[in-house]
Amino acid sequence: MRYALSTLAVLMLTACAAGESFEAPVYETVGAITTTRTDLISPRTKIEKLGGEYGWSEGPVWVEKLGAVLFTDVPGNTIHKFKDGEGLSVWMKPSGAVPPLPDYTSSPGANGLIMFDADHIIVPDHGSRTLWKQNIETLERTVLADNFEGKRLNSPNDAALHSSGLIFFTDPPYGLKGQDENPAKELDFNGVFALAPDGAMTLIDDTIVRPNGVILSPDERTLYVANSDPATANWIAYDVSPTGEVSNRRVIAEAFQDLKAGLRGNPDGMAMAADGTIFATGPGGVLMLSPTGEKLGLISTGTAIANVTFGGEDGRDLYMTSHTFLARTRTEVKGHGF
Repeated sequence: MRYALSTLAVLMLTACAAGESFEAPVYETVGAITTTRTDLISPRTKIEKLGGEYGWSEGPVWVEKLGAVLFTDVPGNTIHKFKDGEGLSVWMKPSGAVPPLPDYTSSPGANGLIMFDADHIIVPDHGSRTLWKQNIETLERTVLADNFEGKRLNSPNDAALHSSGLIFFTDPPYGLKGQDENPAKELDFNGVFALAPDGAMTLIDDTIVRPNGVILSPDERTLYVANSDPATANWIAYDVSPTGEVSNRRVIAEAFQDLKAGLRGNPDGMAMAADGTIFATGPGGVLMLSPTGEKLGLISTGTAIANVTFGGEDGRDLYMTSHTFLARTRTEVKGHGF
């Protein structure tokens, strides 16, 4: 597999092969940062455009075993990889539905990726309407869920793993042509689910118009879900018991006024900092939210940002799938789990 490196990076690698010292590529910088909390990120921090040309980049996850970020291009039906010193490459294609593509799908690829354990990722797959567990080395996949009470899922979108083994995941209709109006849609709602290790599935919420990003607080006492419906765009929180039962639904922040004002990007994927700050994609870029929904700042690449993850050796690099490209900036806090 040949890496899609910038011309500058290729020249540097050539020089290195010729015996000259290697220098890291210098990336174009984009966007801006505003914040009321410099302990989270400095407004002077640069945002690097790492490259790419994607239909809709999504679902980044830092994979320690690879020392790299994996992320998806949903319409492109591909999982890509970025690694310092190597650049961008195709990691898996197809990532979702296998050609010939089914008539029902408009977005055939995988979406939000998360880690399951050191050797596996969880793959919500729009194209095959399935939640998978995938081995990082062999690429072998195991079906975790593809139906609820005998009816096919819509198009699994994002997931969060609880220490009990429960997997919370969202199931909007974004992978279906015409979405709710597609005759292949078997569920009459768009749901938030909890999947137990034994395969039992519980419906958490069937009232969110477009359930999208989902994440847990560091202490696992709060579940957050992003609603990407433009008319009601908001972030919803739930209490979670030690065994994973969910209660006390409430809206903690809203974004529909920002969308009406012309800012690009619906509430979508999220990343959790170790201190409980939520890095939530939404209108304008990546919003930094307190655990109760107070808006603390904005990281903007100048494009709609679909998803975000912490990574790097110390967990302070923030990777952002910014519509057609991958971007990165540096934070003052570590991601949860680092």
